[in-house]
Amino acid sequence: MLSFSRARSQGRNTRPLTGGMDYLEPKRKSNVMGRIILVASLTALCILMLKHAPSFTSPTAFSRSEEGVTHVLVTGGAGYIGSHAALRLLKDSYRVTIVDNLSRGNLGAVKVLQGLFPEAGRLQFIYADLGDAKAVDKIFTENAFDAVMHFAAVAYVGESTLDPLKYYHNITSNTLVVLEAVARHKVKKLIYSSTCATYGEPDKMPITEITPQVPINPYGKAKKMAEDMILDFSKNSDMAVMILRYFNVIGSDPEGRLGEAPKPELREHGRISGACFDAARGVIPGLQVKGTDYKTGDGTCVRDYIDVTDLVDAHVKALEKAKPRNVGIYNVGTGKGRSVKEFVEACKKATGVDIKVDFLPRRPGDYAEVYSDPAKILRDLNWSARFTNLQESLEVAWKWQKTHPHGYASS
Repeated sequence: MLSFSRARSQGRNTRPLTGGMDYLEPKRKSNVMGRIILVASLTALCILMLKHAPSFTSPTAFSRSEEGVTHVLVTGGAGYIGSHAALRLLKDSYRVTIVDNLSRGNLGAVKVLQGLFPEAGRLQFIYADLGDAKAVDKIFTENAFDAVMHFAAVAYVGESTLDPLKYYHNITSNTLVVLEAVARHKVKKLIYSSTCATYGEPDKMPITEITPQVPINPYGKAKKMAEDMILDFSKNSDMAVMILRYFNVIGSDPEGRLGEAPKPELREHGRISGACFDAARGVIPGLQVKGTDYKTGDGTCVRDYIDVTDLVDAHVKALEKAKPRNVGIYNVGTGKGRSVKEFVEACKKATGVDIKVDFLPRRPGDYAEVYSDPAKILRDLNWSARFTNLQESLEVAWKWQKTHPHGYASS
């Protein structure tokens, strides 16, 4: 073996030494050392990059549980209702993570919240689509959530009749992704934002929690499917579940920090309050009331209008009262129905503008009369609506609209 080694050592760049060892010439040695240095540098660079990647960062306040602090994931927290909920949670000293893909939400709302609560460990925003299961699981892996408030959803009845598959995907499928992540990561509480649209058009008023659910449009059907998934899962889970079926939301933050700012292309599908304000500001020539032949007092639809401040208060109370291995289902409304004509008159008074009104045929998927019986939520959660003056709620919302004519882009 030694003689074979010596024979090979006679090559051009080597010369034999005593003891049978090989000696590299300076040029060859320089090349090898250069390669070693290059490899070492690249390795160091890779390690540095990995350390700065999300999964290698040092633990943050959001990634660890902390005694006395409840960390709430608010899906759709850049939207109208979700942003108001996030504001209330932050005011009550909760730790909040907002996840939103901004398809319907506003980054401006998130920036307002960040400005109000700039302290470390209070609020973080994550841009993500809940339809991306890998992204959702990564979010749950990197954060220690104690509870989830699931608001994220497309939510226009008329649009749902025109594009039903969007609604089944966005509401039902995405809720399944969230529910799977909640189960996998053993989150303790789930507050699900549902809707009175799951009841459809009941034979009797007011609507109670045991009123049969017979939705008549894809929006209500998709929400009911999501509810059913949650209820089936809860039967074999320790998770605390609250399902809130709320009615028609109006108003905005009384201190004028947040408001409703739907995307311009969605105005025709939006809430009646948004249409009233657009007509009052001259954005649209007038207000279109669709349907005057319903079997109601004045022929227009009757709805239960709930102020957004009351609505988020109900969500916080549900979060506080949620118990392991229990499911609470509650209607969130005022218990009083108001017709569309009544609403329009209140909007005229709130804005001080004699809004032009056009009466048109019915809109597909609408129902004649819907209002709640809030007795159960009062009994169980000690919650009742406080902001029940329709005109006053509209005045608060109008004040924000006037100071934000272009939504959050006006800030």
